[in-house]
Amino acid sequence: MHAISLTGHGPGGLEIHDVPDPVAAGNQTLLRVSSAGVNFSDVHLVEGTYSLKPPLPYRPGIEAVGTTADGRRMLGRARQGAWAEVFVAEQFLDVPDFVSDRAALAMATQGFTAWHILRTMARITRGDTVAVMAAAGGVGSIAVQLAKAWGARRVIGAASTPDKRAHAVALGADETVDSTTTDIGAALVEANGGRMVDIILEMHGGPQLDSALAALAPCGRMVIFGAASGEPGTPIRPESLMAGTRTIAGFSAYNLVSDRHEVFPETMVGLFGMIKKGQLDMETGRSYPFRDVAQAVTDMRARVTTGKVSLDFAG
Repeated sequence: MHAISLTGHGPGGLEIHDVPDPVAAGNQTLLRVSSAGVNFSDVHLVEGTYSLKPPLPYRPGIEAVGTTADGRRMLGRARQGAWAEVFVAEQFLDVPDFVSDRAALAMATQGFTAWHILRTMARITRGDTVAVMAAAGGVGSIAVQLAKAWGARRVIGAASTPDKRAHAVALGADETVDSTTTDIGAALVEANGGRMVDIILEMHGGPQLDSALAALAPCGRMVIFGAASGEPGTPIRPESLMAGTRTIAGFSAYNLVSDRHEVFPETMVGLFGMIKKGQLDMETGRSYPFRDVAQAVTDMRARVTTGKVSLDFAG
């Protein structure tokens, strides 16, 4: 089979090798891959900037859709190895006929993350105002739709270009702001009619996080689910959060999936149900031939992609 390996950091270190098919063991299952997902965590891992730094060579990819030997179409997850024609999945479930490969892949990490940053960490309630950073990206585009479906009074999408902001509006955002503005916090307050924001979903880090925090309302919740800028934010004294009764939380899908195995299939069932009801549009994104994996990583890092990015192994 063909498999993608990371032999050195940077997109140029991604190589395609012909290797023996893997063998499933225990509760694992083997998938003949049709599509595999590309996530920002993969991009950081390729660049060597991820919090986890596995020894090289390394087999990237944590999610794929494929078929089992008996013909079942399944979504699978594992710690590594999904960027290959055959993948050993550690967690897996059947994909309904009404869910496309792209939608299933989007649910596996981005949908899972959006669901839990809003519901588990931010504890969204009807009437909340919600600001979503990178609102045209993988997590952000789903978070915008979930927030609207779950009764947010106003959803504000932050994105870097007019096209991306228009995409956020098409997904349900009530207002948008330019995420490249110097004072994102002031822009959020203005977009919210002069009021501070109840929930802020932050993934940029650095000065943008600092500015956004200034827009967090009393009893507000900020959930940090990424650090795309690579810049540190200003250290926060925990006792300072008592003023305004504000909450700042971090979220990693990896930790939740690893520590509570039952959460993954339970969340997927909920997300698939919302797709069936027409509450989630998951058909945006770009699919790259797997041999163009270096270009896919480069485009994601340059933030020129929207929606779910995937690698095509079936073409």
